[in-house]
Amino acid sequence: MNKEDFRTQIKGSPKVKQLLDYLIMNQRDARPRWYIRLLAPLYQHRGKGSKIYGSVRMDTPPYRRFALGQHSVVESYSCINNAVGDVVIGDHTRIGIHNTIIGPVTIGNHVNLAQGITVTALNHNFDDTTKRIDEQGIATKPVVISDDVWIGANAVILPGVTIGRHVVVAAGAVVTKDVPDNTIVGGVPATIIKKL
Repeated sequence: MNKEDFRTQIKGSPKVKQLLDYLIMNQRDARPRWYIRLLAPLYQHRGKGSKIYGSVRMDTPPYRRFALGQHSVVESYSCINNAVGDVVIGDHTRIGIHNTIIGPVTIGNHVNLAQGITVTALNHNFDDTTKRIDEQGIATKPVVISDDVWIGANAVILPGVTIGRHVVVAAGAVVTKDVPDNTIVGGVPATIIKKL
């Protein structure tokens, strides 16, 4: 049985999934238990010449996919979280210092993320005013960052956004909607500053 068949089988059995989730994830800390983190090299895909610095928090349980392409780097103090969706990072891509990536997120090839960036596909539900927010669960909308993108320091990429090819996102921008190819965007919320 391959990994995808195993994941599909687990998703089809809620009781088994709940038991495995308890055994794998520390519910209080919302991260994989220490013994799962020791096994991470066995289930994470890391391409040839790639590097993940020791201070990176890898919240990557084995029931979701994490892949880092060839010659890509995840720099110090970043957090990669695939607990609610796969995180796939392409080749020759740099995830800068102190970035947070919460899946499902796909990042292309030759992408540069500067420092302090948040890329999140997760949002908390909050519409029911009769319940606390933490009782209402979460929703995810995949984020896609295409090839040849540069994202400036402290930018935020929100759920459901697709960033096209050859795009520059200015420092401090909050990207709330799709960005077309060959553009520079900036501001809160981000808008097109220039077409390339």
